[in-house]
Amino acid sequence: MEPMAITLPIQRLPEAQDLPLPSYATEGAAGFDLYAAIPDALTLQPMERRRIPTGVRMAIPPGYEGQIRARSGLALNKGLGMVNAPGTIDSDYRGEIAVLIINWSDEPQTIRRGERIAQMVIAPVARAQMQETAALEETARGSGGFGHTGT
Repeated sequence: MEPMAITLPIQRLPEAQDLPLPSYATEGAAGFDLYAAIPDALTLQPMERRRIPTGVRMAIPPGYEGQIRARSGLALNKGLGMVNAPGTIDSDYRGEIAVLIINWSDEPQTIRRGERIAQMVIAPVARAQMQETAALEETARGSGGFGHTGT
């Protein structure tokens, strides 16, 4: 089955002209890579978090969102993750895409210009119509929340 395709207008900012445009690493990849558009290498101390620019803006079509997710290799090899995973880019946002990275490891970790720092998945969004009600339909689960099915 062919994956659904949409057109995603992307603008590369002046400070990122030498960096690749976001791209899919493999034919079956769900997310495309985003690159660090930092002027120089940046070292994050343990538990330090930073906003890392990507040097691109995009026009995500209405009815879709961009979900920014951590890269598994950075998580495994460097202990780098995202503070707000996944991060959401709304269809009406037109600013530079940035990634909120945190160093979860116990050692300083360096991010270099042009390094792949995150991936973005374009996903459809359903908008809810809020309807206030006096009561909700009951289910077998009920209000069982965190840990209610055991460990």
